[in-house]
Amino acid sequence: MSATIAQKIRPCLWFDGKSEEAADFYISLFPDSDSKVLDVQHFGEEGSQEPGSGVIVSFRLAGTEYQALDGGPEFTFNEAVSFSVDCEDQAEVDRLWERLTADGGEPGPCGWCKDKYGLSWQIVPRRLPDLLADPDKDRAGRVLAAMMKMSKIDVATLESA
Repeated sequence: MSATIAQKIRPCLWFDGKSEEAADFYISLFPDSDSKVLDVQHFGEEGSQEPGSGVIVSFRLAGTEYQALDGGPEFTFNEAVSFSVDCEDQAEVDRLWERLTADGGEPGPCGWCKDKYGLSWQIVPRRLPDLLADPDKDRAGRVLAAMMKMSKIDVATLESA
C-alpha cells in the first residue's frame, strides 16, 4: 500500500506494538468523516525489533493525517499533548466518552479522558465555548464553576447554570 502525503506536517504517535490496532480504533471513532488507513509499512531486517513486527501506519482521522509508530516501550503518552474534539451535541460527547474510556481508558476532569493506549483527549461540546463567553459574566462564571466539577461534560447542566 502506498499513499501520497497531503500534509507537510503530521503528528507521529508512538506505540508499543499497537500502532495498527490504535489507528483502526481511532478511525472507528469517526466513521462518517474522512477517516481511513492510508499506508502500512512493516520494518525489515534493519528495524530495532523483530523483523516484520514493527509498523508505521499512516492514517487520516477526520481529515487530518497522522502516523502511528511501533517504537517500543521507551516512551509513553502524557497529558502534555491531547486531541481536542469539537462535538456537535451531547449525543456525540456521550458516544466518544464511552468509547474512549472503555477497555482500560480513564475518565478525567473537565471533559478530559485517556483512551486505552494512554492518549489524552478533550471531549468538548460545541456549546461550551459559547456558554463560557456569555456576556453575562456572572453566568459565564457559573458555567465555568459547574464545568470544573464535571468529568464528562453535560451540556444541559451547563445551560442551566
